[in-house]
Amino acid sequence: MALADYAAAFRSRKIGLLLLLGFASGLPLALTAGTLQAWLAAENVDIVAIGWFALVGQPYTYKFLWAPFMDRYVPPFLGRRRGWLLVTQVLLAVAIAFMGTLTPADSAWLLGGAALAVAFLSASQDIVFDALRTDWLERDERGAGAAVSVLGYRIAMLISGAGALILADQWLGWHAAYWLMAALMGVGMVATWFVVEPEAKGGAPKTLDDAVVKPFAEFFTREGAIALLLLVVLYKLGDAFAGNLTTTFLLRGPGFSLTEVGAINKGFGLAATIFGALAGGALMAKMRLYRALLVFGILQAITNLGFMLLAASGKSYALMVTVIGLENLCGGMGTAAYVALLMALCDRRFSATQYALLSALSAVGRVYVGPVAGYLVAGFGWTQFFFFTFLIALPGLAVLVWMRKRIDALDVAGANSG
Repeated sequence: MALADYAAAFRSRKIGLLLLLGFASGLPLALTAGTLQAWLAAENVDIVAIGWFALVGQPYTYKFLWAPFMDRYVPPFLGRRRGWLLVTQVLLAVAIAFMGTLTPADSAWLLGGAALAVAFLSASQDIVFDALRTDWLERDERGAGAAVSVLGYRIAMLISGAGALILADQWLGWHAAYWLMAALMGVGMVATWFVVEPEAKGGAPKTLDDAVVKPFAEFFTREGAIALLLLVVLYKLGDAFAGNLTTTFLLRGPGFSLTEVGAINKGFGLAATIFGALAGGALMAKMRLYRALLVFGILQAITNLGFMLLAASGKSYALMVTVIGLENLCGGMGTAAYVALLMALCDRRFSATQYALLSALSAVGRVYVGPVAGYLVAGFGWTQFFFFTFLIALPGLAVLVWMRKRIDALDVAGANSG
């Protein structure tokens, strides 16, 4: 795909809708992760308890269990993809608004339950959006499509992360900030209305056997299937460890204020991620998938060491901006290549279930490193913790090198070509 074609993709109606749906997909995540973490930290909740709160993201790791049902059954309105998108978006708006009625000090367990419900609905929306994107995009559109999806996703995280923190700290308070985020789910509802329902390749599943058994059977009969799944789990694991407690680190380590963390980490950092995703997509127009994954993976591992330097140096605004900028820039580039890999791994006949399986595995690190990260920080301190995040990124790169021939084969033929 030429760079001119890559730029032209941003003017298409399809890409514009993917941008808005990516926004709706990304909006809930921060509200149950970084923003919720900041709320808990501001309320002086114990660091180990904050680490355990990361477990509310478990639905992202199990969404492949109910993805076949969303593939098999069709709502009585708007079609299979559009109907499920609208259902999940409406319920998300309600659940996020309910979170805004609660307070950590008075209703910690109920807040955790509400956050879990939001994560479940968000994971369900992701199932449908990922399938829609995979069905729409051709092989030569993956780089641009992945970049645009990440763009919308990260803009939403900028708003529900930095925006929510600053609004909560300076103007609205936590309750009204969450209510505003609930209202913004309307963006996704509008986009869903204008989406053209894609035709399922080979037809939609007619039975639960078609929806449940065949997608997994097709994937696991491929050469190197287990190693590919291992790559999916490990590739972003170092980033997941580093990012899991970054907000708490900046507040309690160097001692930056809530507004500074919102503006620099959540604001500038996510802007750098967006730029990195777009740059990664542009570079992928000229690079093979394997090379992009390797180069971007090395960069995102190395930049984790910047947080170790910040932890050892103490409060420094210049170093904070530099570290957060580079880490998010390289992480965004890695994400663009990673999303392209997941799309390449899917057979379009089973896009919802297979992408749900792959993206669920990719969420394992983000969800389950929370408790481990909390105990590591409590036991060894921030400097050693961030060095560990660098080391944990290396096995994923080793698996990538090991699977080079298989990745090159996917890039040429595509698992979804037939």
